[in-house]
Amino acid sequence: MDDHTIRTAIAAADGDDPYRALRELHRARVELTRELDRAEAVAVRRARAAGASWQLIALALEVSKQAVHKRYGRG
Repeated sequence: MDDHTIRTAIAAADGDDPYRALRELHRARVELTRELDRAEAVAVRRARAAGASWQLIALALEVSKQAVHKRYGRG
């Protein structure tokens, strides 16, 4: 996501069309969440490849070991 998309969404929130604001903000949130999820998955794979335990990764992500293993564990 580029800065322009974020700025457009935030500017729309101050605009005269609340429906457009909601659409723009939602679109930006979905796109940003998607990008962050991808980056997190890469970081988890790199941490595991470097020997990090599921517990250590869970602590970093502030979730339970079970949650991180369920989301990123293989089989």
